Amino acid sequence: MKKFSNRYILIGFVFTLILSVQSCKVGQKYTQPEHNLPDQFRGDTLSYFADTTSISRISWKEFFQDETLKKLIDSALANNYDMKTALMNIEIASKQLRQNKYNYFPEVDATIGSANKQWRSKEFGSGASSKWYDRHGTKAPENMFTYQSQYGSEIAFSWEIDIWGKISNAKDQLTSEFLNTQETRNAIQTNLIANVAKGYFNLLMLDAKIEVAKRNVTLNDSTKGMLQLQYEAGEITALGIQQTESQRLLAASLVPELEKEIVIQENALRVLTGQMPNAIEREGNFEHLFPEDQEISLGSPIELLRNRPDVRGAELTLIAANADANIQQAMRYPALSLGGELGVNAMLPKNWFSIPGALLGGIGGSITAPIFKRKSLKTKWEVAKIERDKAEIAWQQSIVSAVSEVSDAVITLEKQKEQLEYARLRVENSDKAVKNANLLFKGGYATYLEVITAQSNALDSDLALVELRQQQLEAYVDLYRSLGGGWR
Repeated sequence: MKKFSNRYILIGFVFTLILSVQSCKVGQKYTQPEHNLPDQFRGDTLSYFADTTSISRISWKEFFQDETLKKLIDSALANNYDMKTALMNIEIASKQLRQNKYNYFPEVDATIGSANKQWRSKEFGSGASSKWYDRHGTKAPENMFTYQSQYGSEIAFSWEIDIWGKISNAKDQLTSEFLNTQETRNAIQTNLIANVAKGYFNLLMLDAKIEVAKRNVTLNDSTKGMLQLQYEAGEITALGIQQTESQRLLAASLVPELEKEIVIQENALRVLTGQMPNAIEREGNFEHLFPEDQEISLGSPIELLRNRPDVRGAELTLIAANADANIQQAMRYPALSLGGELGVNAMLPKNWFSIPGALLGGIGGSITAPIFKRKSLKTKWEVAKIERDKAEIAWQQSIVSAVSEVSDAVITLEKQKEQLEYARLRVENSDKAVKNANLLFKGGYATYLEVITAQSNALDSDLALVELRQQQLEAYVDLYRSLGGGWR
């Protein structure tokens, strides 16, 4: 009875030891480093940006107004290959995270059946010990006698106690990596939405350019017809007609070039949407996709830590690196393991499952500590700490880059607004110049060179205005993306 009581005392002591060592987690607990973010973005002025909800919190379905563009984005999010790969990476990380929680349990293996028969000869220094020959009434030979015969089945377990927090740190690491795959997916989505929108805006810009080129060709044809009459009347030389034709051909040559670029852009958009090359249906123009006097708010730079997927992902990488450093530190400390087995074992096959005679059982524990590993464990720990410091630098860099991108987008929008105003005035002036040049030429107060120059200036100013409008749309998208908008 006393022996039985001592056994329970030993078991209780072991479990008390297990519970007490669970609190011996080593390593540095993660705390977010200083980020030194400014109070506001450079270029953010209340006179230009209204004090309203930050556009980063607006869903992309509300941010974009064009229905065709929304359908393209929907198709891209569903069929883009990078998005599909990102979703699979999330699934992989999720399975690894779910598996980690089972690391707290012991490993259990079963040997369904094992047979072990050994032979020895007289120089071995010992005779047969299994009494196999005695049971068969024969004398053991001197050479190649049966030395040992065993048949068995068993269930064995091994359990390493998480003394220093290796398993819990691995959980922190896997959790961070799982969340990082989601942030990677969000980052892919924000960039994908921005690229689809820019590609669509480029298509609309190319359509507008073709209209400008064709309109200019028609204008050149009219001028050439007028010069042809004057040439036939002997009022001008053939040089005037030739120069007018050169101007017309210049405008006409833009059309096939723009048509080529349209097909290439359509194919690029199809690739983003995971589809084969084909035309993209579109209606209207790009002038009213965004209200030009739209009032928006940038919010505070601190919101980038919550809104930008790349910044959030960089911090999750830092958390994972910190957990890995803790794991490598714990690898240098002693490990407590428990093990045991339960099964049947017999010398003869007929006694294999003789119960209780063939039963076997055992339980044991060990504390092992690394003594000399050629400095490999210490080196891995030191390298892991450096990797953690590198991850912190990368996080700080991502913050600086994010703030800079927002500032660039803000100043681009503000200055493009001024450029657009000048570009509109230039177009209006060029249109007036073309009309006046034609009237003066008909009245004999201007030369054909002045007419050609006015038409050339009109073509350039119209094309420049179209490009500026496209750039402003892209700047809105860049601002939306740089603030972390698009993944909601």
